[in-house]
Amino acid sequence: MMNKQDNIETLFEDLKGKFDVLEPNKGHGARFLEKLDAKSSGKKENKLSTFWKPLLAVAASVVIAISVFGGINQTEDTLDLASVSPEFSEAQDFFTTTISEELKKLNAERSPLTENIIYEAERQLKTLEEDYEDLKNDLKESGNDKRVIYAMISNFQSRIDILNDILDKIEDLKDTNYDTENTL
Repeated sequence: MMNKQDNIETLFEDLKGKFDVLEPNKGHGARFLEKLDAKSSGKKENKLSTFWKPLLAVAASVVIAISVFGGINQTEDTLDLASVSPEFSEAQDFFTTTISEELKKLNAERSPLTENIIYEAERQLKTLEEDYEDLKNDLKESGNDKRVIYAMISNFQSRIDILNDILDKIEDLKDTNYDTENTL
């Protein structure tokens, strides 16, 4: 039987003269070290990225969950006339635009003479806006009950009517005041 030492000696005798004994090209060692450094720094980054990837995945999941559930809660909390249908959305846009324009007209008429009338109108409008907030909650609870929808539309119309009535009263007041000044 051959022992291990004999096997190694036999191997070296067989390979004698076949070894590469030439010097490597110039810069071979430097290129080898660069490749080695690049590989080892890549492994460090890889270790860092494998450490951070699960944390980033968890963080991304949390952000997605918050945005999804936050979006659901937000849409539930902001249920209003516009959320019922596209037609009611257009109606709500019309009402809010009209109310905004009428409020601008009302504020343009503000003077010491009209202050009490405008204050009363603002108080009534505030009450109607609070009622509308209650109606939004009712709409959410009722599942788009037609009675609630019509009450919301009626609320908008009431606000517009109040603004128009107050603007008419202001015009009458101005006319009366103008007539009084001219007769004196």
